[in-house]
Amino acid sequence: MTLFSSTQVFLNYRGEQLRYSFVSHLVDAFERNEINFFVDKHEQRGKDLKNLFVRIQESRIALAIFSTRYTESSWCMDELVKMKKLADKRKLHVIPIFYKVKAEDVRKQTGEFGDNFWKLAKVSSGDQIKKWKEALECISHKMGLSLGDQSSEADFVKDVVKAVQSVVAAIGLEDKENQFGKKKRKYCKCELPDLKKSRTKKL
Repeated sequence: MTLFSSTQVFLNYRGEQLRYSFVSHLVDAFERNEINFFVDKHEQRGKDLKNLFVRIQESRIALAIFSTRYTESSWCMDELVKMKKLADKRKLHVIPIFYKVKAEDVRKQTGEFGDNFWKLAKVSSGDQIKKWKEALECISHKMGLSLGDQSSEADFVKDVVKAVQSVVAAIGLEDKENQFGKKKRKYCKCELPDLKKSRTKKL
């Protein structure tokens, strides 16, 4: 079993908007590059969110794929809160993917992304809203990748694959060092390629 096939990547995204477009292309690229991943279509219908939380816990990497309709879904938001909790404990590497949405809109809940967030907030509890906002602000500050409206989606998929491969390799190195009793590397060392100058790479 290779490192890529043993390290699971969890995909967190708005299914109704991206399942048959960007995510389908990404899944195809992951399969071609033998990257082990989980998307919610693999889960049996009728099971509740707790099963997806288990899938997140089983993963070492998670992609938070933010799009304009992401915040329509309380499931997306609750998954993100779970991802933040695990990332805070250094048990999960989260890579934000900004799909035709600005990182600032995610961070500050503005624009169309923000409009959908506040619509969801109107029918949600204060505690939920607080946790969602904290998760959005935290995850959107991490090193990530951004696709603009006039950018090549095919090239972007390739960049996401390279980013995941980079983090998988870093995890493998970290695991080896820990196994042989060497000083544990700082978690932030698992950075994305070519993203040292800015937090978000635009194509």
